[in-house]
Amino acid sequence: MRFRNTSSEDALDINLIPLIDVLLVMLIFLAATTTFTRQGVLKIELPKAEAEASTQATIEITVSQDGRYAVGQQLIAGSDLVSLTEALKLAQLDIKDPVVIIYADAMAAHQFVMTAMQAARAAGIGRVHFATQGND
Repeated sequence: MRFRNTSSEDALDINLIPLIDVLLVMLIFLAATTTFTRQGVLKIELPKAEAEASTQATIEITVSQDGRYAVGQQLIAGSDLVSLTEALKLAQLDIKDPVVIIYADAMAAHQFVMTAMQAARAAGIGRVHFATQGND
């Protein structure tokens, strides 16, 4: 009886090319189907208008219908000018020449928006923009 010697020709190979192809297809599928939604601290409905987007460093102020404020993703404890001004001063520490974007609910009172504008001016921020929904 003859025994065959195992040689390097009989070694099993694992072909990684199909595995890499499948992983790339899965990655492309996930990238194409992922949606990025803006999660806010306050639920607001923006008024409708047409405008071009700003590309500068921004600080976002969210104004709810009932007069509550959020700076970025931080809910402000008080609804007064002093609390909002202090929050804006803290938010602009790392930003050179910031632009404030006010996201005010369409049903928010005009006074709440004016308070946000006054707080931006008191914090030393000169440029204020308003966010709106585009007409669909």
